[in-house]
Amino acid sequence: MECEPWLNLFMLAILCPLITGAPSSNLCSDENLSIKGGSFSLSRDGSLVRYSCSEGYYPTVTIRRCERGRWNPMPERKPPQCKKVTCPNLSGFENGEVYPYSPKYFVNDTSHYSCHSGYKFRGSGTRVCQLNGKWSGSTAVCGRNSDHCPDPGVPAGSTKNGNSYNIDDKVTYYCDRTLTLVGSKERVCQDDGQWSGTEPECYADFTYDTPEEASEGFSSSLKSNLELSKQHEETDQYGKKIQVQKGGKLDIYIALDVSDSIEEADFEKAKDVIKTLIEKISYYEVSPNYEILIFATDVSIIASMRDFKSGQGNNLEQILKTLKNYKYESKGDRTGTNIAKAYKRILESMKLEQVTKNEDFMQTQHIVIMFTDGQANMGGSPKIPVDQIKNLVIQSNPSREDKLDLYVFGMGDDVHSQDINDLKTDRGNEKFFFKLENLEELKKTFDNMIDEGTSVALCGLYRDYTDDFSSHDRRQYPWLAKISVTRSNGKTSNCMGSLVTSTFILTAAHCFNFGDTQDKITVDIGSKIRGIKVKQYLPHPRYNLRAKEHKGIPEYYEFDVALIQLEEPVIMGLDLRPICIPCTKETSGALRLSDREGTCRKHQEVIMSADTVNAAFMTDRKKNSIEKKFIKIKQGKWRDACVEDAKKAKGITAQNAEDIVTDNFLCSGGIEPTRDDIACKGDSGGATFVVPGNRMVQVGIISWGVKDLCARYSGASSDAESRDYHTSLFSAEVQSFLERYLGDGTLGTPLTFL
Repeated sequence: MECEPWLNLFMLAILCPLITGAPSSNLCSDENLSIKGGSFSLSRDGSLVRYSCSEGYYPTVTIRRCERGRWNPMPERKPPQCKKVTCPNLSGFENGEVYPYSPKYFVNDTSHYSCHSGYKFRGSGTRVCQLNGKWSGSTAVCGRNSDHCPDPGVPAGSTKNGNSYNIDDKVTYYCDRTLTLVGSKERVCQDDGQWSGTEPECYADFTYDTPEEASEGFSSSLKSNLELSKQHEETDQYGKKIQVQKGGKLDIYIALDVSDSIEEADFEKAKDVIKTLIEKISYYEVSPNYEILIFATDVSIIASMRDFKSGQGNNLEQILKTLKNYKYESKGDRTGTNIAKAYKRILESMKLEQVTKNEDFMQTQHIVIMFTDGQANMGGSPKIPVDQIKNLVIQSNPSREDKLDLYVFGMGDDVHSQDINDLKTDRGNEKFFFKLENLEELKKTFDNMIDEGTSVALCGLYRDYTDDFSSHDRRQYPWLAKISVTRSNGKTSNCMGSLVTSTFILTAAHCFNFGDTQDKITVDIGSKIRGIKVKQYLPHPRYNLRAKEHKGIPEYYEFDVALIQLEEPVIMGLDLRPICIPCTKETSGALRLSDREGTCRKHQEVIMSADTVNAAFMTDRKKNSIEKKFIKIKQGKWRDACVEDAKKAKGITAQNAEDIVTDNFLCSGGIEPTRDDIACKGDSGGATFVVPGNRMVQVGIISWGVKDLCARYSGASSDAESRDYHTSLFSAEVQSFLERYLGDGTLGTPLTFL
């Protein structure tokens, strides 16, 4: 559209760019934008300039925006500069001494604390000023501890009003003029002797949480909303197990800011952050419902809570796919930061849930996670819809405060901490606001979110090392077991197995002969845990090697499955974890399936849907050198030929292949569509496993094969007629057998079968 000629030059300069849609970057000069001691970068359209400094320094101006032809803030005659990072002052410390005292503390400066006579010290006696502008350790406090609540102390950079700490007494905090208070401005001494709210912190503009701090704080807070079940060390379950409180439900709302300050590369990183978060949550034994929003000026719905719950084509995998396919251009030109609108959309969704199913709504745990890189610049105050969300869920009932958790993650230079502090939950010394330096640091936060050492009950976790296997085998395959049986003639027979709970090893029934006793069986798990004693071995009741001799099948391997019960449960850890087995609730969590979707049939659809399924098994053909072998499980059009080759096994005269290989077997081997690796005799009983997503699931047990190609060469691969058959864990009768023992709580911590 062209401007009319009658417009004067002034109007031409002002209105033409607005009418024709010319970018605002054309209206701002790129002169006088330098910074002393640092560098700056312009956004792709030139409307934004960011300043940066080397480690240990911060820019006095972090960001400028081009607004109506002028930079905001305006460049000055004296350019911005990089200054040394400082930590908040310690002048508010009460009832003791700080040494050395200094009006300013810089990175790596150390402070020490001591109390006056009659006062007791708690907190960190020595603290170090860190690169992120925060003191290490915890607030130093000198208190008498004679009141109902302990002295709450004075965090660095703050002052405190109130010196009486009995029930209903209040203390109020203020940060120094240049700092922003994050946490609770007012705290109240409660009946239980604890202070309400969260200990405040005073942040400078350049202050950030480290990924380690944010990860620890977020994980701890998230866990506090779930039932933390830590078993006693004398039982067979070690470490922590997270699950939704009995009868409870979990709704998670995630909102991602994609306003103008986020460029396309960062946008892709931000989507990956959400994906990582969802995957980390799925590690816990929970089945949340999700609503995911992307917002700028307007709100785009990636997944709505109502659709997710109704199952209208919205399972978690589909949502992640939709998120991945959401394009940067989809947000359009309207690229403001309307945080209020995002919260209003969440409020509307919650109201719909309340109206539709009020009883469920009242039992539900509601978690809202907001990601934003700036301050709201349109749509009004986001505090208004946030307060409405609080009123809707809590309903002025203090006992319901733990039903709502509002987290905010601020990213980058333009986070307005003071405003965001009003958008979070303020409860019980938990942290709900996290300020990260950039998206990379946010990604690290969620990468670190699960402490694997305290999540030892989770099945199928592993570390995918790509270097030498032997040095990392216990973390790469932490369920791998080797079984030895000493016979009456003194010879030893070896098999493989898999740890499925801390009490049971899953293996093949044919690994044992009539007359074998438990004292002749030992189990090794890794290089350090050797000679584990066995309480009993339990073959499937229908396993009968001679069952079909009359049909020309001298050795028949249907239901070739057994469990070994250990005398004592093993202690789970980073190097020792169970593998997932299908048709259990534990594996539903690994597959990221909701309770509604968590069925045995769904497991089979997710894991075994293709005509050829990529799978693997482990072999120990070379002593103490574990190798991973790759196969394709033949299904659909490939299965018949695979089964038919069973008739070529030595000694078999049966003419009907289905008498030899029933539907209770999986089949691999051959050279079509690709050449498979082949199992050897010592591999019997080992896990045939797949890796859907990021967890290992055992789908079969190595049972028998058509040809012993390994007798000639241990590294042999399949030929055209060599096939291996694996006992299927999807078999109803195998599942029934497993449930009988693995689902029995008197035999250790049980699995929950579907």
